[in-house]
Amino acid sequence: MFRIRESTAEDLDQIFSIAKHLDTVNLPADRGELEKLLALSESAFAGVSEPAEREYLFVLEDLEAKRLIGTSIIHAQHGTRRSPHVYFEVLDDQRYSETLDSFFKHQGLRLGYDYDGPTEIGGLILLPDYRGHGERLGQFLSYVRFLFIAMHREVFREEIHSELLPPLEPDGTSKLWEHLGRRFTGLGYQEADMLSKYNKEFIRALFPHSIIYTSLFPQDVKALIGEVGQPSRGVEKILRRIGFAYARHIDPFDGGPHFRCKTDEVSLIKNAVRVEVHTVEGADTSRPVAMLAVEREQPRFAAACARVIPLDDGNALGITRAVQDTLGVSAGDSVWATYP
Repeated sequence: MFRIRESTAEDLDQIFSIAKHLDTVNLPADRGELEKLLALSESAFAGVSEPAEREYLFVLEDLEAKRLIGTSIIHAQHGTRRSPHVYFEVLDDQRYSETLDSFFKHQGLRLGYDYDGPTEIGGLILLPDYRGHGERLGQFLSYVRFLFIAMHREVFREEIHSELLPPLEPDGTSKLWEHLGRRFTGLGYQEADMLSKYNKEFIRALFPHSIIYTSLFPQDVKALIGEVGQPSRGVEKILRRIGFAYARHIDPFDGGPHFRCKTDEVSLIKNAVRVEVHTVEGADTSRPVAMLAVEREQPRFAAACARVIPLDDGNALGITRAVQDTLGVSAGDSVWATYP
């Protein structure tokens, strides 16, 4: 059985091991940074930090193996006056010469800032041994964030944003950064990416603010703009399935595409309901799979996926005692549900 819950300080060692598989800005393989993230997450789940500052770190547990096997994150607001969201807008610039009777359509990049940004999802990592699992654990890790947003809709923004990783070099560097960012900053890709998490002043000061024409790049570099890297293509499919689309914005460092959807148009949020739990002996494969979540004392948040039997015109669900035990609920309790 698998369960998703909120992270705690005691999870540090296992989360560090998970982070080493990707080592991103959202979930760096750095104990000090992870300790800060865990403290932020604890305050967020407790509801004591300011909504715009809340960062929620979820962990996926293999209950039988007694180990953590994945993570995912919600940033309640990505882009504030203190720390704006920075991006490149991908635009088309059309030019025509009557003298030459020549028409050109150029792709350009224009630096943009958002000081009142959207909610962001990120930090999705599933250990390699569990990828391709029959219970679609990667999808569960991704989708649970939307059920949580539905449960606390007032905390989150009107739009949800996701940044997908582009194709990177085997050593983890970015060709786009080498041809663009490094030439304006003198910094390496990882160094600049980590610095930008806490201080974006150097981007505003050193990056060009006029349109950058991508026709000036080598073709193999230009082809990376807005491209989804192979490890992130499964995430792209998951997001598109629930309403997300490419926003024609990219990461200013590596060219990774930004996907967005209006919060209330995400199908998992729109269809989330609160239902009463009933006990059943089992549910065969003809029954729908639902994602279920509950909030209680410890852990504050718990979620599981299971086949369910809809009852009472959808106002109640029949689930087994094993699923009830996983969630820490009993017959008659209420849970949140949505259908992936």
